[in-house]
Amino acid sequence: MAKHNKWSKVKRLKAVTDSRRGKVFSRLSRELTIAAKSGGGDPAGNARLRTLMLKAREANMTADSVHRAIQKGTGELPGVTFEEITYEGYGPGGVAFVVAVTTDNKTRSAQDVRSAFAKHGGNLASSGAVAFQFLHAGQFLIPREQIAEDTLLETALEAGADDVLTTDEGYEVRCNIHAFDKVTHVLEGKGLKPAHAEIAYIPATTVPVADAATAQTLQKLHDALDELDDVQAVFSNEETG
Repeated sequence: MAKHNKWSKVKRLKAVTDSRRGKVFSRLSRELTIAAKSGGGDPAGNARLRTLMLKAREANMTADSVHRAIQKGTGELPGVTFEEITYEGYGPGGVAFVVAVTTDNKTRSAQDVRSAFAKHGGNLASSGAVAFQFLHAGQFLIPREQIAEDTLLETALEAGADDVLTTDEGYEVRCNIHAFDKVTHVLEGKGLKPAHAEIAYIPATTVPVADAATAQTLQKLHDALDELDDVQAVFSNEETG
């Protein structure tokens, strides 16, 4: 099992997210609606929806709000039509960014994302200019205390995962995006509760950032993108010391 550490960035992003509870609920609501629209409103047959419902519960989102978001996706309630879009760009120091957006207005989203890059030393790129530097895959982060390394490796690979990486804090399970539902089912069946589970853009290569000023500007760009209402997630390939 290879050595790899995603935990520090995940913890930072979670802390930022938790401090903006209203935006957390808005993001979860949109994701729930999209998941229900694409895979149905029954969580038993929709692993993505089931995972989001668990996230909503952990975030203390009310059951009524969750139910309404799902009903908008299934058409039982009227609602806005959302689209999922990814924007690609470069930040300071040549750091690559993939920005996942859920929006009801593509023009507004593009303008907002472009403006955030421009204000913080970056630029929006054309589709495909950046994404090749990332692995688009399912990603699960599992705390070390939940399972033994050998047991997880056997379980994950049998479920269809492609790789299991380990750090001092825990394990990272990766899988093809089409295997995400199956791996989710198997991990749940083993009683495992990932600290983080999503279909992510994982850097295939990283860009070292040693300069403090560049690192600070990158942080400001991350924050600016994260504050945009339509932005669901931000992925980048910087490696800081």
